[in-house]
Amino acid sequence: MILTPAIEYGEARRAIDAIVAEAAKRGKAGVVVVADAHGELIAIARMDGAPLASLAIAASKAWTAARERKTSKEVGDAARDPVKGFDIAYFGDPKFTGWGGGVPVWKDGKVIGSVAVSGLPQVEDMELAAMGAGLIVGG
Repeated sequence: MILTPAIEYGEARRAIDAIVAEAAKRGKAGVVVVADAHGELIAIARMDGAPLASLAIAASKAWTAARERKTSKEVGDAARDPVKGFDIAYFGDPKFTGWGGGVPVWKDGKVIGSVAVSGLPQVEDMELAAMGAGLIVGG
């Protein structure tokens, strides 16, 4: 039997609440997602004033990070590489995205899920998603 650790709902909520609090402190609004190891949603928060498109984008960032076991920005950077770049549609699923803000959550050498943020500037999306992933792993 293969036993795989997973992100529990309570952990997901704590990470989301911390990210939402930090975004609000900065006077910004976005969408925050925590997903399982398959990229499927565990929890989501859409802050008041968050762009509507950020719902789908945050979910896609989480999907990408979980499925590819790397940040969504890394996937995007590889796709945009001037020599080895590729059409991201080659992944075969329109959920894959290359925008920064999706981060895999690693535990005991395995990806147990992902955290994603959308709606803020990309640098802040990435920073807050990484913070949330750290909160899940670090307790």
